[in-house]
Amino acid sequence: MVRIPVFEVEQWMDKYENTPGVLNIAETCCSSISINQLSRFDSSPSQKTDAHSLIDFFKPLTYGPILGSDELRRNIAAIYNEEQGATATATRQLSPRDVIVTQGAISANHLVFYSLVGPGDHVICIFPTYQQLYSVPETLGAEVSLWQLRAENSYIPDVHELEKLIRGNTKMIVINNPNNPTGATTPKEVLADIIALARKHEIIIFSDEVYRPLFHSIEPHEIPPSAITMGYDKVVVTSSMSKAWALAGIRVGWIASRDPFITSAVASARDYTTISVSQLDDQVARYALSAAVRPQLLARNIALAKTNLNLLDRFVQDHASICSWTRPMAGTTAFVQFRNKNGAPVDDEAFCKDVLDKTKVMFLPGSRCFGHGQVRFDGFVRIGYVNETGVLRQALEELGAYITEHLT
Repeated sequence: MVRIPVFEVEQWMDKYENTPGVLNIAETCCSSISINQLSRFDSSPSQKTDAHSLIDFFKPLTYGPILGSDELRRNIAAIYNEEQGATATATRQLSPRDVIVTQGAISANHLVFYSLVGPGDHVICIFPTYQQLYSVPETLGAEVSLWQLRAENSYIPDVHELEKLIRGNTKMIVINNPNNPTGATTPKEVLADIIALARKHEIIIFSDEVYRPLFHSIEPHEIPPSAITMGYDKVVVTSSMSKAWALAGIRVGWIASRDPFITSAVASARDYTTISVSQLDDQVARYALSAAVRPQLLARNIALAKTNLNLLDRFVQDHASICSWTRPMAGTTAFVQFRNKNGAPVDDEAFCKDVLDKTKVMFLPGSRCFGHGQVRFDGFVRIGYVNETGVLRQALEELGAYITEHLT
C-alpha cells in the first residue's frame, strides 16, 4: 500500500475554516467573485449585462472535449504568448495542443508527478512550498531533496546550492514562482541560471505558477517570465483559475509544456483520473481568460492585493517588536514571524489555535504546515491577505488587540 502522509495545510483548513464567525486570513485565493460580477469585467462591444449569457444553456452536457475546449486552451496559451512577445524571445509560441486542462492546479500537479516520476528517480524541490510538491513524488517512490529558501536571501533560491544537490539520477527540479508561503519571486536572471543548469544535465523543470500573474509589488520590467517562455523545451508549468483569477469554485487548472513527450505522457496518465472537466466550468474559464475580460479581472485582483498588502505592511510596522517578515512581492501569501515580549519565537501552532479561540482570526502555523517534519519555522504563520479588505482589516484589528494583551 502506498504510504500517503497527512496533507497538513489542507487538514488545517478543513478543520478550522468553518469555525462560526471565523475571520479567515488563511485563504490563499483572491477574494472570489460571482458569475454576475465576472460579467461586469467584459469590455467587448457586444457585452451583455445578463450573466446568463456566459453559459450556453442549450448545449447538451456531454463529457465535452477530453483535454479541454479549443477556445479555453487557446486563451490559456495566449497568456504565455503575450508575455513571450513582450520579452521578444525566439521560442515558438504555445499552441492549444501544448495545453491540457485539469480539475484545478492540485490535479495538474499530481498528474505531472504521476506521469513523469517514479522509483529510482531523484527530485529536487524548492522549500518551503506547497506540501504536494514534495510529498507526492515521495509517495511515488522518488527520493526528494529539499532546496531551502532563506529569509536572509529574501527567499530567492541559491543556484550554487542547487548545483550541489544534483545527482546522476536527478529527474526533475520543482520550483514555485511566485512562492507559497513567502510571496517571494525568483528573478529572471536566477530563473535563467536554473534553466541553464537543468539544460546541462537534461533535467525537467516543473514550475508551479499558480499565483502567476499576480505581480503587485514589482516594477513591470522586473516581473520574472514564466519558465515556459525561456527557451528550454523540457519545462512543464501548471496553474489554475483559483488564486490569481478569483474563481476557485469552477475547479479549472492546466498543464502546459512545449515538450511533446511530456504532454503525451500527461494526457495518457490523465485518462485514469479525469475524463474531462465540467463543460460549465470550461465555459466560465474561457470567458474569464478571454481578451475582453482577462485584463480587467487581473487589474481588479492586483488592486485588491496592493490595498490589502499595504494594510498588512502597516500592521507589521506597528508591531515591529513582535512581528517580522520579508515583504511579499507577488501572490496572495505572507510568511510572518511572531515573537513574545522576551523576543523568543512563539509556538506557532499553539499561537494559531489560541488566536482563533480568542479572536476568531484564522491563519496557518508555519512549522506544522510547511516544515515537512524536518525544518522548524518557529513563530512563523502564513497569512493570506487578498481577501475582502473589510475582513482583513477586522482580522488585523482583532489580532492587534490580542498582541497587546498577550504578547507585550
